[in-house]
Amino acid sequence: MADIYLISDYGKLFRNNRVFNFLYPNGTVSRFFPHNTERIFIIGNIEITPDAFKMLMHNKIEVIFLNKNGIFNGKLVFDDSKNVLLRKKQYDKLNNREFILKWCKNIIDGKIRNQLSFANRIKRKHKEIKELHDTVETMKTMIEKLPLATNTNEVRGYEGAASRLYFGALKRAIQPHWAEFEGRSMNPPRDNVNAVLSFSYTLLNHLVETYVLSEGMDTYVGYLHTVEYGRKSLIFDIMEEFRSPLCDTLTVALFNLGILQPDDFRTINFSNTDDEYPLEPMDDEDERVSTRKGVLLTKDGLKKVIERFEAKLEEEYYYMPLQKQLAYRKIIAEQVKHCKRIINDEENEYRPFTVK
Repeated sequence: MADIYLISDYGKLFRNNRVFNFLYPNGTVSRFFPHNTERIFIIGNIEITPDAFKMLMHNKIEVIFLNKNGIFNGKLVFDDSKNVLLRKKQYDKLNNREFILKWCKNIIDGKIRNQLSFANRIKRKHKEIKELHDTVETMKTMIEKLPLATNTNEVRGYEGAASRLYFGALKRAIQPHWAEFEGRSMNPPRDNVNAVLSFSYTLLNHLVETYVLSEGMDTYVGYLHTVEYGRKSLIFDIMEEFRSPLCDTLTVALFNLGILQPDDFRTINFSNTDDEYPLEPMDDEDERVSTRKGVLLTKDGLKKVIERFEAKLEEEYYYMPLQKQLAYRKIIAEQVKHCKRIINDEENEYRPFTVK
């Protein structure tokens, strides 16, 4: 089953017999079959004919609508979960401080370990930079201290401190002189590296959400990211362990391998086009939006990131719980199932996916 990405300013999705057809503005047509399609991402101003809609509904194909810069607009889904007992257990655990503290510690332990793994790789390539050595040693110390944390605010403090160190190391990994990165920025991303990070996190966000919904859990009830109106906290919780091994390593490779070029980005003034900004889903409580310039991927840039992101999801890594090689896509699905078992009290402790 494949994810289909339709990227066009004025394309048209229609049905021809039992096949989806997508007409591009230049007159070319691509075709794909419903039985091979799991999700369709529609990016830009695309028309869907009534017959195509009927075939989408008949085959229960999820459709995710993004604007031309990658911001989520909405989605087409068909069934709500009937597992109210599972969701009740989710809600009940919001009152279990012991469970929440252990959950937060484990999620952040996995996130920092994966950041440390990438930081170590960067350090080995730049042995002459003492700052990288100090970063790695400090992050190791944080991992050692994390189990001693007595409350969730302390745990989140380790997360923030580790991320600041980590992104300082990530800057050293990016080779092209034209690639700009002065630290993590979002809403809007202020440089080309952040533009790629934000968009890849958005793609990861939608993938995790699909698996969470398929298991019948409530996306809005998480434990590391506090429950807030409109925030899909559980999605952000599960994303944390995958940001570095999937999105961050991909971003660095896209620049260093020359896949992305300067003309794959454009700079715009947010105050003039605020409806076009690729605001990635909010995973913290700071919802302030800067009025400074922002950097966006062009349509061709989006296509390059999507193509490589999909290829990255098919890369295999050893998955310890099943003791076998699995594609990253399947590892994410397995971690969501693991999360469900924790909430159902079938297992005692959430164990995040970590890389070496």
